[in-house]
Amino acid sequence: MTLEQLRIFVGVAEREHVTKAAEVLNVTQSAASGAVAALEARYGVPLFHRVGRGIQLTEAGRGFLEEARAVLGRAAHAETMLADYAGLARGSLRIVASQTIASYWLPAKLAAFHERHPRIAVELAIDNTEGAAAQILSGAAELGFVEGEVDEPALALWNVGRDPMVLVGREDAGRVDEDWLRAARWIVREQGSGTRSTFEDVLRTRGFDPAQLTVAMTLPSNEAVRTAVEAGAGVAVLSRLVVARALKAGDLVELPLELPDRAFHALRHKERYRTRAADALTDLIKEQVA
Repeated sequence: MTLEQLRIFVGVAEREHVTKAAEVLNVTQSAASGAVAALEARYGVPLFHRVGRGIQLTEAGRGFLEEARAVLGRAAHAETMLADYAGLARGSLRIVASQTIASYWLPAKLAAFHERHPRIAVELAIDNTEGAAAQILSGAAELGFVEGEVDEPALALWNVGRDPMVLVGREDAGRVDEDWLRAARWIVREQGSGTRSTFEDVLRTRGFDPAQLTVAMTLPSNEAVRTAVEAGAGVAVLSRLVVARALKAGDLVELPLELPDRAFHALRHKERYRTRAADALTDLIKEQVA
C-alpha cells in the first residue's frame, strides 16, 4: 500500500467518480482505476459498488476512507515539519476556512502573507465550521478559520476578528417581530454552517425556537442564499461582508432586526507541531487586527 494509492482512493471516494478524480489529481483515468483495483485485489475487499456508470463506497470503503485521510494527514504533517527546518525560505501551509471567511475576509490577509513570504505555498480548502474542525483534527489542514463555535478539547480556538450580521430582503418589511419571523419565507445555509448556527443562537437567546421558521430553501453557499433573496425568494441573515455590494446597489435592503456581531475564530490542533509558516500567518493577522 502506497501513499499515492491512498491519495487516489480518497480522491475517487470524495467525488464518487474516477474520471473527475483523475483530472483533479493530475493522473490518467487508467492510473486512478488501477490504484483502486490494486488495493481491492491486494486485500480481497471491494471498496466501491459499481452501479451502472456510477460508483458508491461499500461499508469497508467508508471505514477505509477515514483511515486513509488520517494517514495522508500524518504524512503531510511529517513533510511540513521537515520543510519547516528551512525556515520561511520555502515550504507550504495548508489552511481551511468557512465560506464567508475564505471569500471575503481572508484573501487580503493571504495576499499580504504572500508579499512577505513569496516562496511559501498556501493551500486553502473551503468547508463549513464542522468540516473545518474535522480537517484540523485529522491533520489535513494546520490552521482553520471559522465563524461558528467549536467544542473540541483537542483544538485551540481564539478570536481573530468580528463580523456584523444583517437581515436582508428584496423589499422593506416595516416592523420585524415574532409574528413576522414566523410568517417570513427564509433562505438558510446548511446545518453545520457558522452563518446558520449564529442566527439560530440569536433566535434562541430571544426565546424564539428556530424550528418555527418557515424555511423555503436550504442552500450550500452564501452567494446562493444572497442570489435567492435578490430574486425575491425570501429573506436571510448573512454577513455584511457578503451583502455589502448588493445593499449599496439597491438589490437588497437591510431589515430592522438587531443582530450582534459574531466572532471569527482561528483553530489549530493543540498537540500537533506548529510550523513557522503558520505562526507567521497568525502573527500577521494579529498585526492587522491591532
